[in-house]
Amino acid sequence: MTVRVPEGARHEVKFTAAPVRYRVLAQWLRLHSAGFTSPYPPRRVNNVYFDDYRLVAYHENLVGESARSKVRLRWYGETLHPDSGVLEVKRKRNLMGWKLSYATGAIDLEADSWRVIRGKLRAGLSPEARLWLDANPQAVLINRYEREYFVSRDGKVRVTLDARQRVFDQRFGERPNVTRPANLPDTVVVEFKFDRGDFSLGSRAIQGMPVRASRNSKYVIGVQSLLPG
Repeated sequence: MTVRVPEGARHEVKFTAAPVRYRVLAQWLRLHSAGFTSPYPPRRVNNVYFDDYRLVAYHENLVGESARSKVRLRWYGETLHPDSGVLEVKRKRNLMGWKLSYATGAIDLEADSWRVIRGKLRAGLSPEARLWLDANPQAVLINRYEREYFVSRDGKVRVTLDARQRVFDQRFGERPNVTRPANLPDTVVVEFKFDRGDFSLGSRAIQGMPVRASRNSKYVIGVQSLLPG
């Protein structure tokens, strides 16, 4: 099936680096000629990644399928029982990415089972969103990391700087695992995001980046940290 790239799709270019480069990268962005500033303070990002029982989304991302998707529940802050969240379907077509977003209600990862959590999510979702969740019924992992935000002076190039990621395996328990993290090497991930019409601006902003661009999926890296060998 052909996936049509919507008007709001954007280029997403990622870079990875060792944790010791965090300050260098943050300083490079702050001194950039594009005039990057932080629109709001850093915050913790939390995700539950869902997949089917064959991990199809994982394998599609691993091999770089030109058209692929992944489903996650996202919320912000330190809490493990958010009052609300967003079910996001991250879609990709070659180098273009976009999201489908569906608001969700409260969940409690410390008190409820995955059966109860999925039931609460489904109850508040639209029929379209339920189809995505039903097609990806397995909670595979939870990841949590710190994110710093930057936006260019003209508002056309956005950058996120992520660090201190932790991953928790969810595949084999009836209840969420939020206390036993997997053994995951720490990395810093920088991502530039800009609209299709701003490709030249985005390309200029990336020039001189002190680390190399690389394919990076937090979901793929997270799953790899859970698999034997």
